[in-house]
Amino acid sequence: MTDSSPPRRPVQLRGRAFKSLVLAPEGPLPDWFADLDEALKRSPTLFDGRALILDVAALEPAAPDLDALLAELGSRQIRILGVEGTTHALLGPGRPPLLAGGRPVSTIEIPVQPEPEVPSAPPEPATTSLTIEGSVRSGQSIVHPTGDVTVMGSVSSGAEILAGGSIHVYGALRGRAIAGAARNPRARICCRKFEPELLGIDRLVRTAEEMGNHLRGKAVQIWLDGGAIKFASLD
Repeated sequence: MTDSSPPRRPVQLRGRAFKSLVLAPEGPLPDWFADLDEALKRSPTLFDGRALILDVAALEPAAPDLDALLAELGSRQIRILGVEGTTHALLGPGRPPLLAGGRPVSTIEIPVQPEPEVPSAPPEPATTSLTIEGSVRSGQSIVHPTGDVTVMGSVSSGAEILAGGSIHVYGALRGRAIAGAARNPRARICCRKFEPELLGIDRLVRTAEEMGNHLRGKAVQIWLDGGAIKFASLD
């Protein structure tokens, strides 16, 4: 009797690259966590929806308490997908996997709130603006949690801008733009040519598939109204 069932396909493993950010704590850890908490106060959505890798190389060779470190990050709703900068001996069941061979792309500096040198000194301005004279290239991340970001050129596919205030792009917006990251629902996004991969204001985001094509290629403004993201042509 002949077996007519189709042959079983072999198990397939596929390679796939994803963009991630690396958290690299430095000693003393209480000071590092204090700076991290200040950054999260100014931009609570800073790590939302991001793949995060924990690099503990700066804490070696004094073998850090990895469980305590992961617990501290977890209490801040920061989920770690992998660990690098250590050895297999420090990893075990229930911990993120050990990673090696990562290639650095760019460094994002999260500003630390300066302490006043004199108690009577006037406070720093609550918001500032950042102007990018050229374009934001693919793979670049611009993080400015204290105010508006203006790009005189374009934002390429694969690039990302995160602003505490509004975002203005005088060229094409093809990458990711997240405005109002400092819990500012009045923030807006404006661009001369609308072709984004992802948009967000405050805690709401929309992907390219959810936005449709009726405004593609046009000058557009984006804002929040009644808890929903709205789009309108500027022409």
